[in-house]
Amino acid sequence: MAEKRKPDIRFKGFTDDWEQRKLGEVAQYRNGKAHENYIDDNGKYIVVNSKFVSTDGEVKKFSNMQNDALFENEIAFVLSDVPNGRAIARTFLVEKSDKYTLNQRIAGITPLSETHPYYLYILMNRHPYFLAFDDGAKQTNLSVSDVMGFESYYPKYKEQKKIGEYFHNLDNLITLHQRKYDKLINVKKFMLQKMFPQNGSNVPEIRFAGFTDVWEQRKFGDITEIKSALRVHKEEWTNTGVPFYRSSDVMSAINGTTNTKAFISEELYEKLSSTSGKLEKGDVLVTGGGSVGNPYIVPNNEPLYTKDADLLWIKNNEKFDSYFVYEFFFSPVFRTYLESISHVGTIAHYTITQLADTPIALPSIEEQKQIGACFKNLDNLITLHHNKLEKLKKIKKSMLEKMFI
Repeated sequence: MAEKRKPDIRFKGFTDDWEQRKLGEVAQYRNGKAHENYIDDNGKYIVVNSKFVSTDGEVKKFSNMQNDALFENEIAFVLSDVPNGRAIARTFLVEKSDKYTLNQRIAGITPLSETHPYYLYILMNRHPYFLAFDDGAKQTNLSVSDVMGFESYYPKYKEQKKIGEYFHNLDNLITLHQRKYDKLINVKKFMLQKMFPQNGSNVPEIRFAGFTDVWEQRKFGDITEIKSALRVHKEEWTNTGVPFYRSSDVMSAINGTTNTKAFISEELYEKLSSTSGKLEKGDVLVTGGGSVGNPYIVPNNEPLYTKDADLLWIKNNEKFDSYFVYEFFFSPVFRTYLESISHVGTIAHYTITQLADTPIALPSIEEQKQIGACFKNLDNLITLHHNKLEKLKKIKKSMLEKMFI
């Protein structure tokens, strides 16, 4: 079978085979220099080290000494990392000269005239060739020969440029949605601080117009029934049937991720529910094991069962708004309380008794509903941007597989 020399997806008008090249044929290489003695918080130049590259520039150190200047369209490339590290072979494309200085154990890659910088930046970033040097046991240290011996396929410059510009635009779109998402997360964090009373106060700093009454200090056990499901043994789990929720399912719902689902038979569900009762729309589940104190609102009346002590069950009634209570568990006042009942900074289990004794300040049900609706709209907006962001990342991943050889 002939060796593949064309990608699965190409821009219109390009038909030539791609040519195999070693990195040494398309770019120049140099090692960065030590800056430990020149670090200055007020320095003019950003020190490009592995932490800077691996955090996409979020974590910075500065220096007034430019030991090894980086110039526009050069690529910084991480040479060393711990076993299974996430920094090794990460790339950073320099967008402006006279701004950065290259640290030791970071390579400076200078594309030659017939190599498009963004094409090479995308191609080299965490390429499987480089990741294969990480044996998972000891620190990875890529040598000059390791890097310059990297072989890949290159189209002519004009096609490289089209590919580079496509990914540049896609990366800019991802960055835009990431910033919007991060901004919304910060807005929610701010609102959680301001819309729930802090430091013993009986009113929050921010309220909706028309509400002036003080909030009433209660305990969860005073306002509703706190319970948990009956024990289900792992050998009773099934591949289909009634969903069986654990703390991992709640965390997946909060983080917008997927996990391995578990189920129980309908017969077992009916048998257990006849004693424990059935979850209903608006009930709130709270993680009692794993990452404790995290909430989930039961969205409907469809059959659902939970792992006994792993999830605590707050029965919905007319005394509270479910979404208000849900957001309370994210508030600083609750997280501080949770730390206060732990002896080591994290708590291994959050029990029915501890949840029943947990204090909560309650406004009128009308104000609860206003606050709950406000946070629900904000959460929906956050989810929208998260989904857009994940979709764009999936598109990029797919295009990387199909537009390169």
